[in-house]
Amino acid sequence: MAKRNVVWTRTADIQLVGVLEYWVKRNKSSKYSKKLLRLVTERTLQISENPFIYKSTGFKDVRVASLGNFSLYYKVTDEQIIVTAFWDNRQDPKKLLDILEYKK
Repeated sequence: MAKRNVVWTRTADIQLVGVLEYWVKRNKSSKYSKKLLRLVTERTLQISENPFIYKSTGFKDVRVASLGNFSLYYKVTDEQIIVTAFWDNRQDPKKLLDILEYKK
């Protein structure tokens, strides 16, 4: 199976950057944000090589990869992996529902 390109939606990108900035401000250090970014990079590489390794969701064609307190929601096409949301699992799930329903 060919490796697919990973494309981040604007929403997912904004969510990831927001989380990284929050942790830099909170910890007054970029160490945790760098660790989290490295984990996200490794996970997206793994998904691009084997996109069906993580479980599907109740939304059409949407899959989820867990990263501890965070989750990566993505769709698989023939050529791409489209990351639709980067989610902090400690947030209100109703907000996530709105994001995933909008991206149908």
